[in-house]
Amino acid sequence: MTTRPPRWAPPASLLIAVLGLLVSAYLTYEHYSASTTLACSDNGKVNCLKVTTSSYSKVLGVPVADLGVVFFVVMTLLCLPAAWRSGSALLGRVRLAGCVVGVVSALYLVWAELFGVSAICLWCTGVHVLTFLLFVIVALAASLAEPETP
Repeated sequence: MTTRPPRWAPPASLLIAVLGLLVSAYLTYEHYSASTTLACSDNGKVNCLKVTTSSYSKVLGVPVADLGVVFFVVMTLLCLPAAWRSGSALLGRVRLAGCVVGVVSALYLVWAELFGVSAICLWCTGVHVLTFLLFVIVALAASLAEPETP
């Protein structure tokens, strides 16, 4: 059975996914340029440099910023209008599962910032907010989708 999402879902999800990709790409650039140009405070509780160079900034040796780029590239592809138009239930489940993985990852990273690093990165917070918004859009679209009539 194919479904039709609300009209606002494809453009809204694509916009959020592309914004997330851009911010993640910026964080990846900063990671590989030794975080020398981060447009963020580097002292006090808001300290992007402390967060992006902490032991929590890598998972199994892979920079979290790289994982963010991969996540948002995949989500951008899943949120393209053609992917939404396909109406595939499987594709819809994969899209929602991807968002769930993103939110769980963001929750872990927020925990790491607050309790592991004791600092907040505003750029990272932007990624976390965009990930949560993407989840809300995709979940709402899934719950409001209507069956396609032949």
